[in-house]
Amino acid sequence: MMYFRTLAGSTALTALVVAGQASADVTPELVWQSWQEMGAAAGQGLTAANQSRSGDTLKLEGVRLHFEQPGMLIDGVIPEVNLTQRGDGTVEITMSPEFPVDMTVQDDPEEGAPPPEPTTVELTIRQPGLVMVAAGDGGAVSSVTLNAPSSTVAITKVDGVDAKTMDLVAEVSLSDLGGTYRTEGADKRAITSDFTAAVAEMTFAMTDPENGGKANVRASATDIKGTSAGQMIGPIGMTDLAGALRDGATSNGRFTYGPATVEFDVTDATDRMKGSSSVASGHLEVGMNEGGLSYKGGAKGVNLTLSGNQIPFPSFNMSYAEAAFELLAPVVKADAPQGFRLLTKVVDLKVSDEIWAMFDPMKQLPRDPATLVVDATGTAKLDVDLLDPVAVEQLGGKAPGTLESLSLQEMKLTLAGATLTGNGGFIFDNTDTTTFNGMPAPTGKLDMKLVGANALIDKLVAIGLVPNDQAMGARMMLGMFARPGEGQDTLTSTLEFKDKGFYANGQRLQ
Repeated sequence: MMYFRTLAGSTALTALVVAGQASADVTPELVWQSWQEMGAAAGQGLTAANQSRSGDTLKLEGVRLHFEQPGMLIDGVIPEVNLTQRGDGTVEITMSPEFPVDMTVQDDPEEGAPPPEPTTVELTIRQPGLVMVAAGDGGAVSSVTLNAPSSTVAITKVDGVDAKTMDLVAEVSLSDLGGTYRTEGADKRAITSDFTAAVAEMTFAMTDPENGGKANVRASATDIKGTSAGQMIGPIGMTDLAGALRDGATSNGRFTYGPATVEFDVTDATDRMKGSSSVASGHLEVGMNEGGLSYKGGAKGVNLTLSGNQIPFPSFNMSYAEAAFELLAPVVKADAPQGFRLLTKVVDLKVSDEIWAMFDPMKQLPRDPATLVVDATGTAKLDVDLLDPVAVEQLGGKAPGTLESLSLQEMKLTLAGATLTGNGGFIFDNTDTTTFNGMPAPTGKLDMKLVGANALIDKLVAIGLVPNDQAMGARMMLGMFARPGEGQDTLTSTLEFKDKGFYANGQRLQ
């Protein structure tokens, strides 16, 4: 996160120089003016110690980037920025290949204690060969393209001490960068962008001066791509985000990567932990509009290996074919119910035989891959804007709204030879919170199916993990809520709320 914030400061032209142009030809002066205006709207100070025009080039010297927010201050100076008028009505932007950025972080004080001393970190940004081109086509649409062989952010000092003196190496780099940024409109501004990088790499290494412990971490990812699209209402520095969403503001972004790896090795005087992981591919998506906040992602082909003194066998190995998550939640109050979704998914999870052998040395339990899927949707009605901190604080301990409906689209758990599946849905009567002890009275049903439960209980008893009396209690519980289904060792159950009562397979239990 620190890397991308810092990189954004140094290449902020990509997002800033394209706004507000009203003619087909952009000029260096208009680009610099737009950069300053849009920087100010975003809370970023941009000044130049000196500027001069020589032929087609506007030369800016000592360009200072200053950004302050609670708990953090970022301050950097780019020695030189050149904005050159090209013959086709566009402006080429180049800057110093390397420059420093200072970052000061203030931690929150403990209760009753004075504020701790802030931490100062000096970064060096290296981006040799970076070239950006700003263009306009009559004021309706403007764009910037970016290309760079590489871009690196490295920590060079911490609290005034050189990183080399501390035996510290910490840097993040991207290679073969390319991207575009486009905007259209004025008060309601449509913005799109795309970004690619061939490789991203992170290196972290340090030695603890007190105990001589060492830490080494290396990570890399390939085929990195990012896209974004949205519509902004008014200035970037808007204070009423909920109001902007109601007026049509939107934001969507997607980030993908190809094969990625992480390796780490941590040692001290007595212990050592070493590990590696790999991912075939992954993605992350974030979106926001009047309908709510969407956050989802996933990865495929994941492998993890760990070894160390604290692990009671040579190594721990884990893998899964696929994992995914999704959260969709309303954030703006509305009179009508709004949809939400929660998805958790892990497919074909495997662990090494050494883990199984700790509790099943005779291999009585099936060691088939495990799978978990929970996919729930529903509707809720918000009484406050969750993006309004004052309104949220005034809630106290009260809920921000009401749950109107809940649907279990899919539930699946496969483990040690047994499989549990289910689906169903409920609607809730928020005028009745007495029938079920404070919970809105539900109406609906949940159908469930369990295969292999009795065989699993028998095996758990045989290997000593479950005592006979507990196994008997589990079977009695299954008999109360389930009935035999089609197929061997199959149980089914219909759990239903109706007529202000709770039923299991048609028998009223409450």
